[in-house]
Parts: sequence; C-alpha cells; structure tokens
Amino acid sequence: MSELQLNGVTVSRGAGPVVSDVELVLRRGEILALVGPNGAGKTSLLESVSGVIGHSAGDIRIDGESIAKWKRVQRSRAGIAHIEQGRAIFPSLTVRENLLLTARTDAALQEVLQSFPELEKRIDNQSALLSGGEQQMVVLARAFASKPRFLLIDEMSLGLAPVVFMRLLPVIQQIAESGVGVLLVEQFTHLALGIATDAMVVSSGRVSHPQGPARVLADDEALLRRSYLGG
Repeated sequence: MSELQLNGVTVSRGAGPVVSDVELVLRRGEILALVGPNGAGKTSLLESVSGVIGHSAGDIRIDGESIAKWKRVQRSRAGIAHIEQGRAIFPSLTVRENLLLTARTDAALQEVLQSFPELEKRIDNQSALLSGGEQQMVVLARAFASKPRFLLIDEMSLGLAPVVFMRLLPVIQQIAESGVGVLLVEQFTHLALGIATDAMVVSSGRVSHPQGPARVLADDEALLRRSYLGG
C-alpha cells in the first residue's frame, strides 16, 4: 500500500525547533488526525511535508523514496496536496473557474461534481458570494480535482461553526475512501477523531501521544487530556 512516512522529522523556525522528532505513517485510503493545543507545531509540520518550509532533521519519504530535498512543485507532482489555513479561493472567480484551475477540462470538472453535488447548483456563482462552508467545499473540491495521493488539511474549520464544519466531514471521508491519504489538523478534536482511522497528539513541540487508532483517544477523555498537557 502506498504511504507517506515521516522519520524523526524536526522543523525549526528562527532560534530553534518548533516541533521535534515526529514519526508517522500516512497510508492511502486512511485519515490520520493530528491534534493538539494551539502553537504545538502542527502547521509547521504540514508545511514541511508539502515543501512550504524545510525541515532541520529527519526524513520524509513516499513509498520508501526520500523527498527531503524536493521542491514544493516536485512534491505536488508526486501527489501531495496541501490545503493551508484560510479559505484559499479566488473570490472574483466563479465556482466553475476555481475548479477548472485544477480540473483543467470540462470532463474532469463533471467528474469532480459527481463527488461534490452541492457545488453543482452554485457552479456559476461568484465564489465571494458563497457561505464560509461552501467556500471550504470549493477548496476541498479543487484539491480533489488535482488527483492527489496524499492530502494535508490544516484547520479547515477555522472561522466556521461546528455545525457547518460537520457538513464537510463526510466529504473528507469520501475523499479518503477514494484512495487518498488524508493528514488532518483540526481544532475540533472530537469531530476529527470521529472520522479518523489513526490519530496522534502533538503538545509543546513534541509528540505526546504516538500514532495509533483514533478510537483509543476518542474513547478515553483522561488520556486525551493528559496528551494535550504533554503527559
């Protein structure tokens, strides 16, 4: 099974490391929830995987091949897509125009809309006029249209009410079920754990609960709390 692997990855900014010695394996078709308090280094870790920033130690591999020295464009071509914080749409473009940035052809666009039927009725609307949840749906659909092997999602719920974000969870599950490995950083911890296959906790720049079944953390509130506190 195709996989993305981090071996002892450390990411530094400025004076020193912001997250250290991370080990994880993301397999296609699975969702790995990366949770923890704000400022724990989760965003920096995702940025190091997609190539936005470098990492100072360790290795990143796809199917055993090191991509540590690859530029962001090379990683994207290898199948890593990264949805960064904030609704990164082009507000002056319609939904159709946003999606065609990655779908490229009308045939590919129709294939995407089969997976995102909610967007079809909004296809010719200017994206700026959509609700926050609909805009995030466009972001997900545009990433899906690029046919990634691995999708990194950073705080998709930012600025959304939990009830709105809940509408996006089945879409993320559907993306994983299509064969994409999803690395999900999310502030709504229990919602993320509810759809994840695996989970890990990062606290104060270190892994405080190693990768394992998400259900273990979801079912043990005391363990989850200790992990958030770095215990």
